[in-house]
Amino acid sequence: MATASPAARLRVGCEFSFDVPAAVAGVFQVEPGDEPRQHVVEQSLSFDPAAEHTAYRDTFGNRCSRLALRPGPFSLRYDALFDVPRAADDIDLDAPEVPVEDMPDDVLLYLMPSRFCLSDVLWDAAVEQFGAVAPGWRRVQTIVESVNGHLAFGYGTSSPTYTAADAFAAGKGVCRDFAHLAISFCRALNIPARYVFGYLPDIDVPPDDALMDFAAWMEVWLGDRWWTFDPRNNAHRIGRVVIGRGRDAVDVAMVTTYGAATLKGMTVWADEVHT
Repeated sequence: MATASPAARLRVGCEFSFDVPAAVAGVFQVEPGDEPRQHVVEQSLSFDPAAEHTAYRDTFGNRCSRLALRPGPFSLRYDALFDVPRAADDIDLDAPEVPVEDMPDDVLLYLMPSRFCLSDVLWDAAVEQFGAVAPGWRRVQTIVESVNGHLAFGYGTSSPTYTAADAFAAGKGVCRDFAHLAISFCRALNIPARYVFGYLPDIDVPPDDALMDFAAWMEVWLGDRWWTFDPRNNAHRIGRVVIGRGRDAVDVAMVTTYGAATLKGMTVWADEVHT
């Protein structure tokens, strides 16, 4: 009989600060929820100055907070403890690709091109590079390895309008661009893939001197379930805490303001708590 993996307790969270020139509506997506691989122990969400907000689930089931920001300085802080398995992402080297006609209805959406994942534009490149690779888990892993090797990671190399096609042509980007490009290649080959972002602590990996940031990866439909792949790190990691999923980064923006609001600072934390 299989035994449950021991749990790791994580402290995750973020803080945003803004300068708001005039009253503006905003939506924030920074709160993970309970899932099979993540359990919330405690959490808090606060605003300065205090603001009334409403919580809702968006089209993709992500937790969002909606509020009105008054003129002046404004900050948001989210802090939480989560328990996650002390085990890396699941692997099944024999997981098969599924014919489109056999896919669940709610998976078909993730075959379509989207704002940043231009699978139609990148179709030729996908077929040329991966069309002859045997279908299944190993083909997806080949895509991940190719994207990881093709793109050079660097802050400031991307922009709010930077697409997967832009990243492929330029050969550089940030973690969301790695995910967008791999997702685009998968969709071009009729492999459903969706964008995921969240908190990712540095557990059992070499030390990283870079400041902690949100992380982006992808989930791919193989067999009868979604599987996690990480084009940016090309590694199966411990401690992912999912905040949101969608077609691409448009669907899971951490901050959306319907008017002007200048971001002055952002801090992210994701650390294992040793007791």
